[in-house]
Amino acid sequence: MAVQETVNFEALDVCHQQIAAHLNRLAALITHIESSGVDEHARREAGAIETFFSGTSRAHHAEEEKSVFPPLLVSGNAELVAAIRSLQQDHGWIEENWIELSPQLRALALGNTWLDAAEFNHYAEVFLELCREHIALEESMIYPESKARWAELVAARAARLSGAGA
Repeated sequence: MAVQETVNFEALDVCHQQIAAHLNRLAALITHIESSGVDEHARREAGAIETFFSGTSRAHHAEEEKSVFPPLLVSGNAELVAAIRSLQQDHGWIEENWIELSPQLRALALGNTWLDAAEFNHYAEVFLELCREHIALEESMIYPESKARWAELVAARAARLSGAGA
């Protein structure tokens, strides 16, 4: 098994929690705009959601592509490789959808009401679905497998070091 760099699974897990919280905020924003329009609360929420997904979430995906996915792609496990390929494709679809949704959120944050509500709702709903399904696959299959493989590497290294010092 090739040596991989340290993966901060705790940070990745915390980021998934933050993503889930921001997805819930986006879902609530859709409902809020439908019932109350673009008021100060909607503006604040739109700004916070846009900032988070344009920064933290994108960095999270880049970290997964760099640290979590590569060792699993060379695992020889066809099911695992197929899941990783699907997740990589998801990253592309999520980004493509975000390119459509983020300007609408920025506009809302600035108080612009020019956007088409049906179009906004469509992109927001697609984004919610893509992200939630993506996280479910990562948390049910990919992260546990990656964590187990990392633990094996750490244990093997500790065994080598203890054997070398004896």
